[in-house]
Amino acid sequence: MDHKNDCFVCGRELVYLDNDEDAVCLYCKEAHRSNVRCEAGHYVCDRCHSLGGNELIEKYCLKSTSRDPVEMAFDLMRHPQIKMHGPEHHFLVPAVLLTACHNVRKTDAARRESDLKKARQRAEKVLGGFCGFYGNCGAAVGTGIAVSVLTGATPLSREEWRLANLMTARSLFAIAAHGGPRCCKRNSFLAIGEAAAFFEEHLGISLPVTRDVKCGFHALNRECLAEECPFYGK
Repeated sequence: MDHKNDCFVCGRELVYLDNDEDAVCLYCKEAHRSNVRCEAGHYVCDRCHSLGGNELIEKYCLKSTSRDPVEMAFDLMRHPQIKMHGPEHHFLVPAVLLTACHNVRKTDAARRESDLKKARQRAEKVLGGFCGFYGNCGAAVGTGIAVSVLTGATPLSREEWRLANLMTARSLFAIAAHGGPRCCKRNSFLAIGEAAAFFEEHLGISLPVTRDVKCGFHALNRECLAEECPFYGK
């Protein structure tokens, strides 16, 4: 949820301590001394509190140790800079997929950083409203970006080119099958789910992805399909 008051991760009341204590930021994973956190223990440093959407995604993914792309997507979606709808989801999808893959493979930090920067550069070229105006949802494009980056695909590749385009097509089919209007949260969850299955089938990468996804963002979405959405849950 996009909590405007108190803890913007979970909405619970902030607790102010008499003395500073060690706290690790949920997003950048850096340790700080702080006298404030929420009742549930969440702490977000001042820098991450004020980051832009894509900057936040990249910084979080550089430090995350999670292998579950849905878990990471939820962490990021709860931050106010990730709006209910918006082109930041076009980077969020490949970012959490690449991060999960690198954590499963135990890839070195330099490769992870390079891949995230490539994904961000490519995703930022996918405009807002791409789903309706271009007939190709940016979340689906994001899964193709992830495969392209992982396999090193170029316009002249053979198998890598096929896989990147097949990934986008598979995600787009799943998104289109659920119908409109747009919902960046629904489309992102659908795309991530399709990508997890695709990665196992075609790339031999098994991601422990959350299966029983309950969105919880419906109150922020005027066009929510409610019970018609597979992720609807209060």
